[in-house]
Amino acid sequence: MRKLAILTIGLLLIVLSACSTEESATNNNIELTVSAAASLKNALHEIKVAYEKEHENVTIHFNYGGSGSLQQQISEGAPVDLFFSAAEDKFDLLVEEGKIAKEDGVDLLGNSLVLIVPKEDKKINSIEDLTKEEVDYISIGIVETVPAGKYGKEALESMELWNKVERKIVYAKDVTQVLTYVETGNVEAGIVYKTDALTSSKVDIVEEFEKGAHSPIVYPLGVIKESKNYEGAKDFYKYLQTDEAIKVFEQYGFSIQ
Repeated sequence: MRKLAILTIGLLLIVLSACSTEESATNNNIELTVSAAASLKNALHEIKVAYEKEHENVTIHFNYGGSGSLQQQISEGAPVDLFFSAAEDKFDLLVEEGKIAKEDGVDLLGNSLVLIVPKEDKKINSIEDLTKEEVDYISIGIVETVPAGKYGKEALESMELWNKVERKIVYAKDVTQVLTYVETGNVEAGIVYKTDALTSSKVDIVEEFEKGAHSPIVYPLGVIKESKNYEGAKDFYKYLQTDEAIKVFEQYGFSIQ
């Protein structure tokens, strides 16, 4: 009887262990951290909702900011699973450092650069109007860390306007802050991506910069090699390239590479 009892208990433990293992596999919750350019915020939020609905065990967290700042964080070891940059050079630095494998990266999106002003403000009607004496403040992103700021400076230099307006420049930590400065009237104009301008009912687009006036605006996406959730990150990486996700990006004004 004693042997039978021991055998019964043993079998019961095996069954419970199997059930526990199966439950653990079923409830294998995954949390992903995506460092992404601030200009992607609205589109990525919509994509996140759709993805999490299809993958109930996955939770996605976004860390938005200037691509240069995000790149520096990842270089210094920040625990990130994917990087979605608004600048090829910042992305390429991580590839060179071995943080992202070449086969785990793709140039996914494109964008354009525009000059914006507060809604119905008629003081500025062209890019050249930035040189007017009555225009005191123009906002762009910090050139070293915000790609839109770098592109903006390049464009103004190519139009031979930079030296005339540099003293008026108010630098911002990302394009979202530039947009806020213009919306609130703290500056008379700002340079942002077209996708950002289209999200706001408080600004008007004055003019779009010619694409040849600045470096190509490319958004590379990649999986961080040291991700603790590599397979989960790779799945979301692939999802961002699906027709479903691309349709969302296009709705927000992005072009596809």
